[in-house]
Order: sequence, then structure tokens, then C-alpha cells
Amino acid sequence: MKKNILLSLMMALVSAVVLSLVACDNDSDDNTKDTTKPTILTTGSEASVVNPINCQLYQRGDTIHFFYVFEDDVELGNFNIEIHDNSDHHSHSTESDDHDHEGGECSHDEDHEHDVDEHHHETEKHWVYNQDFQIPAGQRRYEARVDIPIPTDIAEGDYHFMIRVTDRAGWMQLKTIAIIVEE
Repeated sequence: MKKNILLSLMMALVSAVVLSLVACDNDSDDNTKDTTKPTILTTGSEASVVNPINCQLYQRGDTIHFFYVFEDDVELGNFNIEIHDNSDHHSHSTESDDHDHEGGECSHDEDHEHDVDEHHHETEKHWVYNQDFQIPAGQRRYEARVDIPIPTDIAEGDYHFMIRVTDRAGWMQLKTIAIIVEE
């Protein structure tokens, strides 16, 4: 009986050592490590163009027909869309030369300039949208489409539209664009 117990313990120890050596060997294989961020393409497919683009104008009650293409060298994970107010004109834009703007800010002509009525502006709510979306497992390229309704009761003005895509290894890419919502 002692021989059986001792033999079983020896087999378990040998199995553990073999498994740990195999696991260590796989970890040292540089071909399986993902060290590259995913990409957010600025061009769509043959049938669709990316949307929204920087400084795009929307009306309250419209729908933003979001379409972007994501790619990764190993495997995509998920993406996030965040929309928030930019009435203070802060910047965290990733755009530098799209549609005649500087640093992600949109220049307004006289017809689209937003006068700030302090009393009216305080009573309107600023739109905040933040949603995560899973990308099906095994995808290296993904065409993301989401319809986002714009509420009718939000403050008009400048908003940031942020796109984050993360791969399965946790690397993230960010694209921030400016959009304008009017009455």
C-alpha cells in the first residue's frame, strides 16, 4: 500500500514538472505574444464609409449611424463608444488635420455659432453616452455598426465622440473626434 501511495505521489510530481516545463516553453515563444495595439481604420469597406467623422453636424432626435473597422494582428477583444459634452472646449483629440480644424476642435461659422444663454443652458442636460460592445472571439478584423439615437432634450453644442478598441491581450487604441448637435 505504501508503494502505491509513493508511486502515485511520484507520478503526480513528474506530471507537474512536465506541465510546468511545457507552460514555460510556451511563454517564451515570442510568436504568441501580442505586443501590438489594435487599429481603428479611417476608411471603411467598399460599401460603407466611416461614420461619424470629425466636425459632423447632427440634429437632436437624429440617429448616429456608427461605422468603423477595427483590426488587430492577433485577436480583437471589445470596443467602447463614449459621447460627452465639450462645451468647455477641452481637448483629448487624436485628430490633427481632418476637416479644417485644429487639435480636434471644430471651427464654427456664424450660422453654426452657439450663443450661450446661461439660464437656458443650465436647464438642458448634457448628453453622456458610454457603452461597451463585445467583438466575437477569433476576429482579427471587425466592422462595427451601432445606431445611436440622439436624445431630443439634450443641450445643443459641441460633443466629443470617443472610440476605444481593445484587443484580447489588453492593448487599447483611442480615436476621439468632435461632433456638433443642434436643434
